[in-house]
Order: sequence, then C-alpha cells, then structure tokens
Amino acid sequence: MKSPLILSLLAGSMLFPVAAHAQEQSPFSGPRIEIIGGYDTLRSGSDVDIDTDDDGIFEDNDLDQSVDGFAYGVAAGYDFDLGSVIFGVEAEYMDSTGKQETDEDIAAPFGYRINVKRDLYIGARIGAQVAPRTLIYAKGGYTNTSVESRFQDRIEDDGFEFEFDDTQTIDGFRVGAGIEQLIGPGYVKLEYRYSNYSALKYDDELFSGNSEIGINLDRHQVLAGIGVRF
Repeated sequence: MKSPLILSLLAGSMLFPVAAHAQEQSPFSGPRIEIIGGYDTLRSGSDVDIDTDDDGIFEDNDLDQSVDGFAYGVAAGYDFDLGSVIFGVEAEYMDSTGKQETDEDIAAPFGYRINVKRDLYIGARIGAQVAPRTLIYAKGGYTNTSVESRFQDRIEDDGFEFEFDDTQTIDGFRVGAGIEQLIGPGYVKLEYRYSNYSALKYDDELFSGNSEIGINLDRHQVLAGIGVRF
C-alpha cells in the first residue's frame, strides 16, 4: 500500500500546474498594446478666462485660455493578476490637434498661436475585476508634453516689432481612472485623466520690461481605446 505522504505529493504535483495555468490564463494579465484617442483640453491653471482689467488690452473681451483638440496615440503595458487586485505598468506616446490662435477680434498689441504637440507618459495602474470580463482601475505617473508658441506684433507703425517662436517641453504628473471591457480576443476601454504640468516660462525677450512670466498648465482628457493582449 502506498504511503499517504506519497499520495499527497503526487496530488500536489498534479494540482500545481493546473493552478499555475489558471493564473497564466487570467483575462487581465500579461502584455497588452492599444490605440487610444479622444477629447483633449490644455489650459492655464487659472479658474477664469482673462477679462478686462481696464488696461485697454483686453477691454470688453474674454480671451479663452483653453486649447482644445483631439488626442491620439498608442500605449503598451503589462498587467499582473495578484488575486484580489490587478496591478500593471504602462507607457504611451500621444499627439494632439490642439491649437489656438488670435483669429478673434481682440484689442491686443500682439497676436499669438499655441500648438499642443507630443505627450509622453509612464506610470502604473491598480484595479479590481468587478465582473468576469470587466475591470475598473485608477492610474498615476509621470508625463512630459511639448508646447509650441508664436507671438507676433499686430500693430503697424507702432515703433515696436517682434516675432517670437518658442517650443518648450514641460514635466508633470497624471492621475486618472477608467473601465476596461473584454470583447472577444481584445478589449475596449474608456478613461478620464488629469495632468498637471510645471510652468511655461517666457522671459524679457518677449515681454520687455517685465520679469519672467510663468504659465502653469492643467490638462483634461476623455479617451477611448481598443487593444489586444498576448
């Protein structure tokens, strides 16, 4: 008669590969890639738009400080099913159509154009599997974006003429939340994220007679994505 110890070892040796295989087959684990796109708005940290302060520059006008557009890009990540939670790391590259320029009739001595350029992100996320094929998650990490600016004298014969082009890359942090739904071999997702960046800085080369000017930036995005796991 075989020893109970030997029988236990044999049973364990058979169950361990089954458990490991089940873990490997978790629907929310392993590498993934995706394409993402959606609404993108970048604006100064002020909670109001620039309005008149009786200086004659923006008299009787509101100057919209938001730069709106469509953000699009690609992302890749790796998720780990830890049983009670799903933990993952991810990175992405995005661009944006966001642009604003002074095509409105404002009484300002200069014209400007702001273009939102590429955006990089690396971070982590943690979530919960709330249904067999549904994941909700929160995320956070480091982001770096590029902003292109142009300022140009608008008034002829004012004795002052300039044209100033500037491209700056600025660092920041990002937080967000989303939901991911498995569909067949792939998945779809919907995500909101908020990013806060360090200031864009312009010195006296542009604003003669003033000290350096800094513009803090906030970014809000609502994005959808489609991806596959391997």
